[in-house]
Amino acid sequence: MESFSDKTRAFFYSLAVHLSVFALLFVGLFFYQPVHPVATPGPLIEAEIVGTAAAPRPQPISKPKPEPPKPVAPPPAPEPPKPDQIRPPEVKPPPTVQRNDNKEQEKIADTGMQKAEEAKRAQEEKHRQQQILLEEEKKREEAEAKQKAKQAEIAKQLEDIRKERDKAAKQTRLAQEKMKQLDDLQKQQSQPKKTLPATDVPVADTAKTGMQGNDTSLLAEYSSAIIKVVTDNWNRPDTVQPGLRCAVHVIQLPGGTVMSAKAVSPCNADQVARTSIEQAVTKAQPLPYKGYESVFQREITFIFRYDG
Repeated sequence: MESFSDKTRAFFYSLAVHLSVFALLFVGLFFYQPVHPVATPGPLIEAEIVGTAAAPRPQPISKPKPEPPKPVAPPPAPEPPKPDQIRPPEVKPPPTVQRNDNKEQEKIADTGMQKAEEAKRAQEEKHRQQQILLEEEKKREEAEAKQKAKQAEIAKQLEDIRKERDKAAKQTRLAQEKMKQLDDLQKQQSQPKKTLPATDVPVADTAKTGMQGNDTSLLAEYSSAIIKVVTDNWNRPDTVQPGLRCAVHVIQLPGGTVMSAKAVSPCNADQVARTSIEQAVTKAQPLPYKGYESVFQREITFIFRYDG
């Protein structure tokens, strides 16, 4: 039985023969020359045959008769074979089925399937790698966006801190200026005021206090008395440090009853310290009044101090 390689070889031989014939026919086209009819120059000549009778008909040729066949002697009858010469018919074994072709085809099919499977796995691996790269790129972009947002937030916080610092520095500077002004004012109030006699008013024997004038020394003593009673009733918070300066505005009634007390600017104390000072003013009521009726003020502002 022919194998697959024999069939393949025969196929290629047949293909080579056909290609050779086709090549010869193709080459013969280059040597082909068309035949053109000969045409002599000049006018056409016409001729007619004139006769009295037609040409005689040809006589048929007689064929010789075939000879009768000779009798053929019959062939001699074959002699019957002798018993010892009789042989049993040979029994040929069934042809073995060669499965080389099937094996080759199965091998080729397995190879093709294996290559297809490998190509599929390679394609899947390539797709997976592309997905990984895309995910990494996406994560990197998200990280960069978060980093930029974080940097922008930090820059904004730093800008806010800088503004708050400048604002606090400005407020501190203004508070220091106001405190200095209040200190100067308090010093001026604590000093006795020198009155110059008018040239056209007679000088009195003794100084008198009326509705239009106050004794400045008594006013300073009155302010110091209020500060003392407030300080005695103050519960100092633990967060307060020496160097505290805070202006306190008090509204009171005659007799020293406090209507309201509020820490105002300038004041370098925090909210807890301010609240404690306001509570100390309320706790110290009634504020000093007896003996200071002439210098009593319904609204008074004093500087609360703490130097440790």
